[in-house]
Amino acid sequence: MSVNIGVSKTFEFGDGKEITLETGKLAKQADGSVVLKMGKTMILATVVSAQEAKEGVDFLPLSVDYQEKFASVGRIPGGFLKREARLSDYEILISRLVDRALRPLFPEDYHADTQVALSLISSDENILPDALVGFAASAALLMTDIPFLGPISEVRVGRIDGQFVLNPYKDQLEHCDIDIIVAGTANDINMVEGECNEISETEFVDALKFAHEAIKKQCQAQLELAEAAFGGRKPAREYNHEPKDEEMEKRMYAAMFDKVYAEVKTGKKKHERKEVFGAILEEYLSQFSEEEVAEMNSFLIKKYFGNIQYDAMRRMVLDEGQRLDGRKLDEVRPIWSEVDYLPAAHGSSVFTRGETQSLTSVTLGSKMDEQMLDSPMNTGYNKFILHYNFPAFSTGEVRPNRGPGRREIGHGNLAMRGLRKMLPSREENPYTIRVVSDILESNGSSSMATVCAGSLALMDAGIKMKKAVSGIAMGLITDTDGKNYKILSDILGDEDHLGDMDFKVVGTEAGIVACQMDIKINGLNWNVVVEALQQARGGRLHILGEMNKTLDAPRADYKDHAPRIETLVVEPEFIGAIIGPGGKVIQGIQKDTGTTITIEEREGKGHVEIAATNGEAMRKAVGIIKGIVAVPEVGEVYEGKVKSVVDFGAFVEFLPGKEGLLHISEISWKRIDKMEGVLEVGEEIKVKLIEVDKRTGKFRLSRKALLPRPERKENDQAKPSPEGQA
Repeated sequence: MSVNIGVSKTFEFGDGKEITLETGKLAKQADGSVVLKMGKTMILATVVSAQEAKEGVDFLPLSVDYQEKFASVGRIPGGFLKREARLSDYEILISRLVDRALRPLFPEDYHADTQVALSLISSDENILPDALVGFAASAALLMTDIPFLGPISEVRVGRIDGQFVLNPYKDQLEHCDIDIIVAGTANDINMVEGECNEISETEFVDALKFAHEAIKKQCQAQLELAEAAFGGRKPAREYNHEPKDEEMEKRMYAAMFDKVYAEVKTGKKKHERKEVFGAILEEYLSQFSEEEVAEMNSFLIKKYFGNIQYDAMRRMVLDEGQRLDGRKLDEVRPIWSEVDYLPAAHGSSVFTRGETQSLTSVTLGSKMDEQMLDSPMNTGYNKFILHYNFPAFSTGEVRPNRGPGRREIGHGNLAMRGLRKMLPSREENPYTIRVVSDILESNGSSSMATVCAGSLALMDAGIKMKKAVSGIAMGLITDTDGKNYKILSDILGDEDHLGDMDFKVVGTEAGIVACQMDIKINGLNWNVVVEALQQARGGRLHILGEMNKTLDAPRADYKDHAPRIETLVVEPEFIGAIIGPGGKVIQGIQKDTGTTITIEEREGKGHVEIAATNGEAMRKAVGIIKGIVAVPEVGEVYEGKVKSVVDFGAFVEFLPGKEGLLHISEISWKRIDKMEGVLEVGEEIKVKLIEVDKRTGKFRLSRKALLPRPERKENDQAKPSPEGQA
């Protein structure tokens, strides 16, 4: 079926904003392509899927890659190569948003390699593309014959002065107390990610409902585009990616389901349970000869035995309300924590919940340690950095360390957003902060363990957190009709894998500050969301209570070995004086004091940040800079240094860069006829500023004004003055 060139669909949404979807003009050799336009922003979305699955693949190999072109904002990339490089963390996070929204909408038995490529090809810097790429990706999928149960769409919800705003502009975000991206179909939501200012559970649900109304309209627009382009959606391609053997499946279920069901009720730990499951399968296969086992389809053995475990665990939860480790549905695993575990770190903690453990450190740095951000839509500097590491040994596996993957970047970002909300203001916290969470054990909810460990470590470092922060991961298991469901608090890794929802909620005692939700089913109703949020609140408060037993407030001071940072706010005209010609003055201060000094101008003032390793160095540097910016006042006393000696006195530097004349008559009450041997260059003396010449601005200093005036002798008092004699 041919496509008409340039078929498009334009619709309005949210305060008169317009979006146009266009297909049939660009990238026509892809299975499907769409250009989404909003203002000057243009996103090219393309989709390609292989016709056949690779042998032995039992999952959907979906890759979603979002990349921003520097040409879209009229910039040339930095660096030596001057071209777009590997995806930045920012681009990976946006790619994950789309992946998580699309993945549940493919059939479970579709296993062909599928790639969604998204490119920002033109940009209006005030329009945020992360809330539009999911929309574009779904529209591109609808232009193909790839089996896809969409459409879906994504929107951002902000709230300004109590009013929800759909896809707020970039300059509006700083005024929003809610910033979440929501994805879903016309019937359900299936992905949520964002942050808030301690909002209530009711407010959170209201934001989701507001988002879903817009999602419905955007899904309809995609269907109308398909109608205009093809007369309706293309029939889905035929595929056969999974072998089937119904008789074999029945035999395996009959032989092993009851044994697996009995085992999942024992409450064993993850590795013990895995060993027993392996023994059950081995016992089943032992009834066959080696030749018969070799002839069996190993793919189907693995698949059907996995299905047996899946069904047994879900039935146990739904029918008996019992969990894998024997806990109640709303029960949180045992918690223990410790702070100041790493003596050389500026702050540290260990947080353990069940079989999940995070060792977290905090390092404090100066402005020189800020992270530079350089991408088309994300430039500037970042003072708060959180890195999440998930080594293979945390799950007892062997795997080479190849750096953080997309999962690590996503989990770290969620924890960072939750903790960032409770950091003190820039004025209260001069530090650049790096938090590193190393997951040492993992059996579910490791990102939430990072939140808890990070909160404790920050307070241990002396960072004046507004409030302590904790996080909890909620799960859901539902029956086929959705009427029988169970909500699980603090889920295990297996409960995440086998369940229908992973809902991470981060917050304080007052409300929600960050969230991440992925839902794998259709038909989720709002009552379930409300119930899950209320149950999450109870768990979150319980965890905060356990954390408070270890440390319930920030340390009164930073660690002795932590750097000291002080910020001086000066008038902008003094910035040049502090820096000096060619940086001579500021470099000299740093060399003499051993400090690091940075200056930036913001809000019409100069902000001078001084970082020192000890108090004496800090006091010395602060004194010098205060001297540079000080305005000399007549009558004030200063510590001065003799810079030069002349016949009629000496020139004394009484403030950095400011010299005055100490006349020979102002050195002492005694008459001094010549300067030889009176003062030496480099000598430090106290002087008083006695006059500023209004015409020349020159300073007159006095030393004798600070010395006690000698008493006059009686004979001196009786002696007539020369004027009297005359």
